[in-house]
Amino acid sequence: MNSVKLYLHIGGNTPKAKWIVSDKHASYSFVRTSKIDGEDDEDEPDGAMGQSWWVLKVGSKVRARVSTEMQLKLFGDQRRVDFVSNGVWALKFPTDQAFRKFVSEFQDYLFENVHGLKATEENKIKVYGKEFIGWLKPEAADDSMWEDTDDGGEPETPIRASQDLLEEFEEAANGGVQSLTLGALDNSFLVNDIGLQVYRNFNRGIHGKGVSVKFDAGNSSSGRLSTPKKALLMRAETNMLLMSPLNEGKPHTTGLQQLDIETGKIVTDWKFEKDGADITMRDITNDTKGSQLDPSESTFLGLDDNRLCQWDMRDRRGMVQNIAMANSPVLHWTQGHQFSRGTNFQCFATTGDGSIVVGSLDGKIRLYSKSSMRQAKTAFPGLGSPVTNVDVTYDGKWILGTTDTHLILICTLFTDKDGRTKTGFSGRMGNKIPAPRLLKLTPLDSHLAGTNNKFHGGHFSWVGILYPLYMFQPLIVL
Repeated sequence: MNSVKLYLHIGGNTPKAKWIVSDKHASYSFVRTSKIDGEDDEDEPDGAMGQSWWVLKVGSKVRARVSTEMQLKLFGDQRRVDFVSNGVWALKFPTDQAFRKFVSEFQDYLFENVHGLKATEENKIKVYGKEFIGWLKPEAADDSMWEDTDDGGEPETPIRASQDLLEEFEEAANGGVQSLTLGALDNSFLVNDIGLQVYRNFNRGIHGKGVSVKFDAGNSSSGRLSTPKKALLMRAETNMLLMSPLNEGKPHTTGLQQLDIETGKIVTDWKFEKDGADITMRDITNDTKGSQLDPSESTFLGLDDNRLCQWDMRDRRGMVQNIAMANSPVLHWTQGHQFSRGTNFQCFATTGDGSIVVGSLDGKIRLYSKSSMRQAKTAFPGLGSPVTNVDVTYDGKWILGTTDTHLILICTLFTDKDGRTKTGFSGRMGNKIPAPRLLKLTPLDSHLAGTNNKFHGGHFSWVGILYPLYMFQPLIVL
């Protein structure tokens, strides 16, 4: 019998918040079923697959599908796990052995729910590959690269400054925050439904300037500007490319608009076109991490579900297009690749030398060298959740992936057979792959944040890698 003590957190974030004992003599079990709510369904036989999944049952009070949405957090020294399921719960185990047994079972059933395969060694290798077994077994991974990281010496952000910034973002959120665009020079920008909120860059973060830029349709062929979901700085950060989706709920678009930041005017409507036909893009980024500082920048990268390419704002004869004479000038496809199979690309970013990292719907993160968009040098397996945003440091040593429930911090450094240190962009990492670090909210914080508590748009700052910025609901967290 799997005996546990069950606790429930009550009081929310009020001064009276506390843990109470819900059941002193509870027991838990994992069952396969096609239903979550209600107790009148029959548990499926252990070998049944189809439209059923593993569920954690604790007495008569907890019934939760085994998934990352449970936000399970382990406290090994206390023999305790916390999780979310219509409230915040904690299980306290009587022995270390009982605690380890629960954790092992939970991880196996999570693997099965995510991949539809039993959690055998053979299937784990099938899904992750021998090279990435360390992602499931940290004890088998090469974590020496993590040991060299500097985790001290930096002062913390003052509490008052953090509170002031939080209030500014909350105020801006009332205008419908869409994205955060970090600048390398003086300013960063928060894009909302009506314009830009301008923030000053400092060594330890960004702070409001009290300045906003309202969008002016200007030379837009439609005479209006729909809500942009993506913004890209360019031309020494004096201009910005804005992507607005064609249909609500989908990021794809057949063009973009060029904004002059100083005047707030839309100066050009651009169209994506290949071989005379309109095509869609779902994301754009600069050719390199620093090319947004180039005042003459005229090319950038584009991404669609199965496309990775470069676009040029000049015409094919090498001259800048006469924008004044064109209702909707065409962006030219200069290089790239259209993949025949379902890569389901979601997002991407570039390093300082132009290497590319791409996140996918299946959770995979692929690394492409600057010389090829066809074949990934390294492909990190998914951990069960789609990657909705990805960023990389200038030197390519660190990658930050964003999913709905957590951030994934990856070190790309490895030592090759000749003893040289490389990144996964320049060579195949083999079995010298450090296990990733997952950063997520505690179950309590996740529950208090509400039902739509999703991470969005994780970024590295320009001045350091240890303080990722990410959006959570309409807020920015430092």
